Amino acid sequence: MGLVVYCLLHSNCDCIGGEKIYFSKLSNQRFLGGGFRKLYRLISGIHTIRKAEGESVTLGCSYKPSPRDTGELDIEWSVISPDTTQKDQMLVSYTSGTKYFFGNHAFEKELSFAAGDPSMGDASLSIALLSPAHTATYQCKVKKAPGVDMHKMSLVVMAKPSVPKCWVEGGELIGNPVSLHCESAKGSTPLKYTWRRERAGSIADGAAQNSVTGELKISNHSESFAGIYLCEANNAVGVESCTLNLKANKPPNRAAVIVGTIVGSLLLIFIFLVFVVLLYWKLSSRRRYEKEFSNDIRYSADAAVGAIFPSVLQISHTQNSLKKQSFPSYKSQKLHQSYISPAI
Repeated sequence: MGLVVYCLLHSNCDCIGGEKIYFSKLSNQRFLGGGFRKLYRLISGIHTIRKAEGESVTLGCSYKPSPRDTGELDIEWSVISPDTTQKDQMLVSYTSGTKYFFGNHAFEKELSFAAGDPSMGDASLSIALLSPAHTATYQCKVKKAPGVDMHKMSLVVMAKPSVPKCWVEGGELIGNPVSLHCESAKGSTPLKYTWRRERAGSIADGAAQNSVTGELKISNHSESFAGIYLCEANNAVGVESCTLNLKANKPPNRAAVIVGTIVGSLLLIFIFLVFVVLLYWKLSSRRRYEKEFSNDIRYSADAAVGAIFPSVLQISHTQNSLKKQSFPSYKSQKLHQSYISPAI
């Protein structure tokens, strides 16, 4: 065959690590036949293209037929199935000057040939509004009898890292360990975190950062570490950052802390005693009030009964007086009887 498909490595082609092919006008049926021979080829496997979600990409596929390739031109773009037992999924094709779309119609608006006329040697495929569903291995196949050749490439659609959150743990006290943290809530892995100082040179010795977890650990905090720090979260398709102002606070006076603790404890005890005294006074006042209130009710009840039933009260008082008057004579009579009864 004399037709060769290759990837053009220029600014308009998103090929990464593909193969460079140089040609020499030689006749050699064993390699290509038809007049073109691959003189040198640098291969690094199926090259990978990484793009951010929402962007667009052009999958480069250029071809150059030989004079002996006189058959009808047929261009096919398909997605290679990861399962070798399954058929590949056809996407678009170009035959006899007509473009055809296959498979998922939702992708039809997003897929198009990069060149207006693919028969002029450029069969590159453009994909707009990339999503994770576009991640796959694509194959460009060009046939022009008797020549046929193909080219594969892997497309990986990734999410850019979100704006990370920066925070500090450890109290920022001089002499204590301090940790600066940085984390992005979203973003395709692997994410890499990098801490650096702004306008104050490099980070002082004694700090160690972890590019995977986003932690910058300072074992012994001092004023030399104080300043504004910037953390960058990046992956293959994007980078975002956040800033943090690290302070170096002097530790409090221990003697003052002890005195303050003692004074605070005494104050709490005093407040507790005052509360107990007030509670006791409140309960005593309440009992006294309830006792006086019950006496008032009793006196009021007697007065009310006297006003409503005066005759009853008068009779009751009269009977009580008679009982008091008759009781001594009755007692004397009983004593007299007991005195004279032995003589009988």
